[in-house]
Amino acid sequence: MSEGVVRSLGSGRFLDWRALDADGAAGECGGWDCLGVYGSLWSFHQRGKRGTVEELGAVRGIWDEPWCLGGDFNSTLYQGERNRQGRITSNMRRFAHIIDDLGLVDLPLQGGEFTWSGGLNNQSWARLDRFLVSPRWLDKFSGVIQRRLPRPVSDHFPILLEGGGLRRGPSPFRFENMWLKVEGFLDLVRGWWREIEVRGTASYRLAAKTKELKQKLKVWNREVFGNLEDNKRAALQQVDHWDGVECERSSSLEETELKKEAKESYKKWVMLEESHWRQLSREVWLKEGDKNTGFFHRMANAHRNNNMLDRVKIDGVWLEENQEVREGIANAFHQRLSEEVGWKADIEGIQLDRISHQEAESLEIPFSENEIHSALMDMSGDKAPGPDGFTMAFWQSSWDFVKEEILEMFKEFHEQGSFLKSLNNTFLVLIPKKGGADDLGDFRPISLLGGLYKLMAKVLANRLKRVLNKVVAPTQNAFVMGRQILDASLIANEVIDSWQKRKEKGLICKLDIEKAYDSINWNFLLKTLHKMGFGPRWLGWMWSCISTAKFSVLVNGVPTGFFPSSKGLRQGDPLSPYLFVLGMEVLDALIRRAVVGGYLSAASGLRINLDKSEIIPVGVVEEIEEMAVELGCRVGSLPSQYLGLPLGAPHKASSVWDGVEEKVRRRLSRWKRQYISKGGRITLIRSVLASMPIYHMSLFRMPKSVAKRLDKVQRDFLWGGGSEEKKAHLIKWEAICEDKSKGGLGLRKLVFLNKALLGKWVWRFAIDRDDLWKQVIVAKYGQEGLGWRAKKAYGTIGVGVWKEIWKESDWCWDNMGFIVGKGNKINFWTDVWCEDTRLAQSFPHLYAMASHRNATVEEMWDQNFGQGGWNLRFLRDFNDWEMEMIGNLLHVLRDFKPSMEEDSVRWKEEGMFQPRLHSTLGRLLGGGCSLLIDFSKEDGSFLTAVFYVVVKKKL
Repeated sequence: MSEGVVRSLGSGRFLDWRALDADGAAGECGGWDCLGVYGSLWSFHQRGKRGTVEELGAVRGIWDEPWCLGGDFNSTLYQGERNRQGRITSNMRRFAHIIDDLGLVDLPLQGGEFTWSGGLNNQSWARLDRFLVSPRWLDKFSGVIQRRLPRPVSDHFPILLEGGGLRRGPSPFRFENMWLKVEGFLDLVRGWWREIEVRGTASYRLAAKTKELKQKLKVWNREVFGNLEDNKRAALQQVDHWDGVECERSSSLEETELKKEAKESYKKWVMLEESHWRQLSREVWLKEGDKNTGFFHRMANAHRNNNMLDRVKIDGVWLEENQEVREGIANAFHQRLSEEVGWKADIEGIQLDRISHQEAESLEIPFSENEIHSALMDMSGDKAPGPDGFTMAFWQSSWDFVKEEILEMFKEFHEQGSFLKSLNNTFLVLIPKKGGADDLGDFRPISLLGGLYKLMAKVLANRLKRVLNKVVAPTQNAFVMGRQILDASLIANEVIDSWQKRKEKGLICKLDIEKAYDSINWNFLLKTLHKMGFGPRWLGWMWSCISTAKFSVLVNGVPTGFFPSSKGLRQGDPLSPYLFVLGMEVLDALIRRAVVGGYLSAASGLRINLDKSEIIPVGVVEEIEEMAVELGCRVGSLPSQYLGLPLGAPHKASSVWDGVEEKVRRRLSRWKRQYISKGGRITLIRSVLASMPIYHMSLFRMPKSVAKRLDKVQRDFLWGGGSEEKKAHLIKWEAICEDKSKGGLGLRKLVFLNKALLGKWVWRFAIDRDDLWKQVIVAKYGQEGLGWRAKKAYGTIGVGVWKEIWKESDWCWDNMGFIVGKGNKINFWTDVWCEDTRLAQSFPHLYAMASHRNATVEEMWDQNFGQGGWNLRFLRDFNDWEMEMIGNLLHVLRDFKPSMEEDSVRWKEEGMFQPRLHSTLGRLLGGGCSLLIDFSKEDGSFLTAVFYVVVKKKL
C-alpha cells in the first residue's frame, strides 16, 4: 500500500500513519476485515441511518472472514458509561440488540472508563468510542484488549486495539479434570499414590505425596496423553482416511472396524476438549455433557482478556514493564497484609453474647469421616486450584484411596491444633471491580487455596455456622442461618418511608470500611471469640488457619512473590465470612465511641473509608454540607443504593429496575447464540438469566413493563432474532413456561416468580418469632389473627415495600394451615388446623350454634376429662337430627389434641416439607411457575422455610 493511498484516507496536523510487517504467527493468520464507523448509527430519529445498519448486516452475511468494527458510535451501551448515570434509553437497548444481531463482542477497555468529555468545563464524560470484533477474530488473536491512550487536543481519547497477548512466564501446574474421563486414569493414579512411600506427620505425607504425584502427572501428560489438539486432529484424519477408502472400494470387515475405532477415538478427544474448556471457562451453570466446546472456549478467552493486566497504577505511579508490574503488585499486597506496630485498644469491657459450654464442646469433638466426606462433596470440582494445583474434583474422585491419609490429617489437626504450613499457601488473583480498571484499588483480591486446607476450612465453617446465631446480634443478617440480608433493606426502606410520610427530618450515614477483610486484626478477632465463649482448642484451630498463610500473587497467570501476612482474612476461605461477622459484633458495642474517638480502628484494625462513605438527608436537614466537611465524607441523596438494592426509591417506577436490565444485557453480551445449543440456551435461561432479577424480585414488585422486556430478552435469546433480525418464535412463551409434566420446558415466568418471592415474606412473618424486621413491621402496621399476619397497609405507597408484599397474603394463606401445639394461637373454628379446611366451613350449622366463635383450640380443650377431651360449647341443646353432625365433628377431631409445643404453620399442598408452589400459582393465576419451597425442620419446635428455584440438571 502506497503512502498516497493512506494519505487520501485522511490527513491533518495531528495525524500520522505507520505500516508494520506481520511478524511470526501473525503473518500466517490469514485475512481479516476492518470497518470504520463515525456517527450515531443507532438513533431512530436520524434519517437514513437505518440503511447503514442494514448495510452492516449485509456485510456480515457476505464476509466469512474475521472482522472488526471500530470508531465513534456517538452512543453508550450501558448506564455506567456516562459519569451522570441516567435511565436506560431506547438507543442503548437498540445498540445492544444490533451488536448481538451482528454477532460481535465488546472488548474490555483498559486505561480509563470514558473516551470522550465535553460540556461546560468538561463536566460530561462518556464512552462513545469502541472496537467491536467477531468471535472468529478473537480466535485468531489471543490476549486482545482495547486501550485508551492520552489525547493531545481532541475531545475524544484515541483507542488502541492491541493483540498478541503478553509475554508470560511459566504457569503453575494445574490438574486437568478431563484426565478423570480417560479410561484407566484413576487406576493409574491409585497405583502411583500407593507406591509413594513417605514418613512423617499425616499432613507432611499428604503434601509430599501430592508433590510427587504432580511430577508423575506432568510426565504422563507429556509422554502418554499428549497434545489434545494434535490427538483430535490425528483421529479426524484417520476418519477421513477410511471415508476415502470407502469411496474407492468396499471396505473389509477389518477396515470397517478400524474406521469405527477412529470415530470412537475422535469422539473421545472431542469430549475431553469440551471438558478442558469447560473447566477453564468457569461456567458452572451447565452440567457435564452439553456439547458447547466453542462457547466454553470463547468464555475462557473472555475471562482471560478481562483479567489481563499489563500496566497498573500503584499509589499514583504507573508501572508498565512486566517484571515491575508483578513485583509492584506483590510488594503492595505484602505491605497491605502486614500489621502496623502500635497500640491496640482493649475490648475486655465490651459485653458480648456467649455460646453455652455444651455448644463450645460440640465444636471441638473429633472429626468424623461422614462429616469430612459430606463437606468435600458439597464443594465445586471445577473451581480454580491453589498452589498445589489439584482441583477439588481430583479429591472427590480419588476419595476411596486418599481418605485414609485425609482422615489422619484431620486427626492430627484435632489433637495437635496444627498442620504443615505449606498446605496453607495461597495464590492471590486480581479481579477487576469495574470496566477500565487500572488502579490497584480497582481490583478485588481473591484467594485460591490449596485443596486440602480448603477442605479443612469447609469442615470448620460448617461447624461454626451452627452456633453463629447464638452470638450475632439481630442487626447482622449476612451468613447467619435463618436470617436474610434482605431484612436490612426492608427495614431501611420502611424507616425512610415513615420519616417521609410524617415529614420528619433524618440523617442516614452510609459507612464503608476500608479494605475490611484485609485489615482485621488477628488478636482482636481471637479476643472476640474468647469473650463469646469459644474454647481454647477452637481458638488454637482458628489461629493455625489464619496465621500460617503465605501468598503469591498471580499476575497474568504467573505467580510472583512469596510472603506471609500478619493481619486480615482471605476472600475465598470458607471460614472468612463467619469470622468477619463475629468480629463485626464489636461494632455494635463500639459504634458510639468509634464516632467520637476512632475507637473502632484502635481495637480491630479497621478504618472507615471516608472517600466511599456518605451522609444522606431525609427531608431538609440544615447545615448538611458543614457536617459532611466535618466528617470528611460526601453528601448523598435519595434514591440511593444499599446492599445492592434501591434505598428510598419509588418502587413502582421502572427506572428502579434499570440496573437489573443492564446486568442481564451485560451477561448476554458475553454469550453468542450461534455457539450454544438449544438445550444449552434453555439451561442458561433457567439457571442464569431468569435468576439474575431474583434478588430485586425478593423485595420489590417488578413493573409489568420491565417483566415484559426481560421476558422478551429471554425469548429472543432462545429463538434468535432481535431488533434488526426477526425470527419466528415457534412456541408461545406461556407454553414454554409450563411445567415439563404439562408439556412445557419448565422455564419461569417472571411475574409468577415475583409473586412467589414476595409471598415468602407472608410465610416468614408467620414463622419468625422475634426477628428485627418483623418487629419493625408490627410496630408500623400492627398484626392480626393472633399474631400470624400483619394488618393491611393503608395510605400512599411511598418508598415502603410492605404494602406490595401484603397483597400476596390472600393466596398464601389460602394454601397455609396450622400445626397444633399448645393451641393458644389458633382459632378453633376459623383457622385451618384440622385437615385442610376450616371447621366453620365444614360444619356451618354447628358454627352458627357455637357460643364462643372466636375461641382458641386451647380454650376448647378441657384437661379435666381424664387425659383431656374436647369441650364443645354451644348456645342450646341439640335436636336428634343434629347429633350426627356432632358425631362427625368428633370423628374429625379424634386425631388432634394440644401439646406442650408452640403452634406453627404448614403448607397444605404436596406434604408439609416440599410443596410445589408453581401448581398453586398456576391454578390461581392461569400459568406455570417452576418454583419449589422447601420447609425444613430446624432445631426447636417450629418450622423455617427456604425458598429456592428448581433448576434441572439438564434438558
